[in-house]
Amino acid sequence: MFEVRGKGKRLTLQVIVTLMAIPYAFPIVVMVQGSFAGQGWGNYEAVLSRPELPLFFRNSIIIAVTTVALVYACTMAAAFAFSKLHVRGKEIIFWMLLACLTLPGAILLPTLFSTTLKLGFYNTYWAVILPLAALQIPFTVLFARTFVDGIPDDLLDAARIDGLRTRQVFRYVILPMSKPIAATIVVLTFVQAWNEYLFPLVLLQEPSTQTITQLPQFFIGQFSQDQTKVLAAAVITAIPEIVVYLSLQKMFERGLAAGALK
Repeated sequence: MFEVRGKGKRLTLQVIVTLMAIPYAFPIVVMVQGSFAGQGWGNYEAVLSRPELPLFFRNSIIIAVTTVALVYACTMAAAFAFSKLHVRGKEIIFWMLLACLTLPGAILLPTLFSTTLKLGFYNTYWAVILPLAALQIPFTVLFARTFVDGIPDDLLDAARIDGLRTRQVFRYVILPMSKPIAATIVVLTFVQAWNEYLFPLVLLQEPSTQTITQLPQFFIGQFSQDQTKVLAAAVITAIPEIVVYLSLQKMFERGLAAGALK
């Protein structure tokens, strides 16, 4: 890591970082302040009193956790194969995978809609989980492969000399050493899955399968909109993401830095 010496340089760097953070912090401050306008805590009481809230939270947790598990398993296996295994044409496959980063989810909606209908996944959790995981995997593989590249080949050779097979090397060597990048994958995927609005709106039609991102809709009518309760719902929705990030903050930052640099 870079080290800045001297009080003047540290102060200058702190000012620059603070100014850069203001545009991102300003909407959050406005959202929290707006959620207390009018009835104050009454806005949160109105949101928490909605009978659909526990169901929406459950659905969002199921979708987010399953998506994280699927993305993590596929990402680490792919990163190990691309980085350490001799696979014919793996570079071509890798760049084809990265080409998927150019595909926005909105463009894929008509295809996803017809596909989920044919497969019988429509209005089920899998209709959202599988597309979310597929769209996240190319980006997470890019980070994870760079991280796995940094694991010395000599360490893997020593494990094979000790009698470990390829699967055992992956389980007992690669995965334990990849905890920082695992935290990065968990945080990034959880935030994306938890915040997803479009896929649940289109692919989950039953109220019993809707997610927490649909909660603000209960305070928006045809001729009126209770903005304070909408903001209160947004604050409540953001709490699980903040908890996940703070729980994995140190490893997340290490994995993000290691995954960005080879």
